[in-house]
Amino acid sequence: MKIKKISDQLSVADQITKKDIVAISKEGFKSLICNRPDGEVPGQPAFKEIEEAAIKANLPIRYLPAVSGAVTPELGQEFGKLLEELPKPVLAYCRSGMRCTTLWALSNAKTMDRASIVQTAANAGYDISAISL
Repeated sequence: MKIKKISDQLSVADQITKKDIVAISKEGFKSLICNRPDGEVPGQPAFKEIEEAAIKANLPIRYLPAVSGAVTPELGQEFGKLLEELPKPVLAYCRSGMRCTTLWALSNAKTMDRASIVQTAANAGYDISAISL
């Protein structure tokens, strides 16, 4: 699990496992968002498995699957709504963290300037410069 901070409110990570939930809680995260569709690759933990572990650890968790290469502004808006409602800080995860970062960028497209969004993502190690915001 590689956690990368986007803001004080949000960090992103690659695929987590149920064994990571205790460490995530100890790191101070208050909720989770899963942006990876179930069954994307063989052997990937199912959302239900992660959800059960999160519930046991008292971490609210939401499922907003985004297909790689098909992230839409509407999904970005939904992601933004989840960020507003969930306890912070939030940890969002997918395969690499890129989809989560893209969703964050889309959710902020109306409130932040493009250069700031692209730079914030770059600071976390994600190049979103080709994304239409």
